[in-house]
Amino acid sequence: MNTQVTIAGVTFKNPVMTASGTFGSGMEYSDFVDLNKLGAVVTKGVANVPWEGNPTPRVAEVYGGMLNAIGLQNPGIDVFIKRDVPFLQKYDTKIIVNVCGKTVEDYLDVVERLGDQPVDMLEINVSCPNVKEGAIAFGQKPDSLYDITSQIKKKARQPVIMKLSPNVTDIAEMSRAAEAAGADALSMINTITGMKIDIHRKKFVLANKTGGMSGPAIKPVAVRMVYQAAQAVKIPIIGMGGIANAEDAIEFLLAGASAVAVGAMNFVNPYTTVEVVEGIEAYMQRYGMEKVTDLIGAVEG
Repeated sequence: MNTQVTIAGVTFKNPVMTASGTFGSGMEYSDFVDLNKLGAVVTKGVANVPWEGNPTPRVAEVYGGMLNAIGLQNPGIDVFIKRDVPFLQKYDTKIIVNVCGKTVEDYLDVVERLGDQPVDMLEINVSCPNVKEGAIAFGQKPDSLYDITSQIKKKARQPVIMKLSPNVTDIAEMSRAAEAAGADALSMINTITGMKIDIHRKKFVLANKTGGMSGPAIKPVAVRMVYQAAQAVKIPIIGMGGIANAEDAIEFLLAGASAVAVGAMNFVNPYTTVEVVEGIEAYMQRYGMEKVTDLIGAVEG
């Protein structure tokens, strides 16, 4: 069986990777997961300077998932290049670096710094609030998504994946804007904005009031958005949002995703990624499939 997939010229041994922000930069999970078995490790968001993140409490369990308002806490690009890149290089897996920023210049700074680093792809988190636009996320307006994508493409030496926000009116329109600006691939969905209130204390559970919802409850929304995007663009899509097992992952592939990423379930069961890899292989064997790529967009009706 051939489980390889190729996205923007990068070939992955299988279509399973980690979702940014749920796996650290691989080191944190390496005692549980053999990173060599994964198609790729997608790192936590990296900014041009260290970010402290939001005040606590910033994680809350909700029905069918979790809310987080971590605020993209990270040690910055200098520490990442010195510590995390050499660690990931020890493994036979592709390295995808998630990039975050508060201004376009922040993003470009990180993208340029990564230009000569041994990383395979860049995933651009456009769900960050744009401080110059009144904290509206870069990925919530087609014109601002087009602008940041085109500017990053001019500087990037690696293929660029734009990670789209689901908190928009029309995901197909956003997908087309990213494609038109030169994006090599899309990843979706990022978290859905949510809120939780403690009824006994009459207070918000998260210090930030709102947070990003992830986990199994958002999967139907994510599958729908991946399908809509796959109908709208020709570039590959990495699907994510509530994947808990191989069956969930296969749904995304059938909807049109070329690869999948496991996120919140890493916190519940750190072996989920490898179980998904093995489950896809078992599915292929059961149905006599030679190539995993035969699943991509194969939903009928």
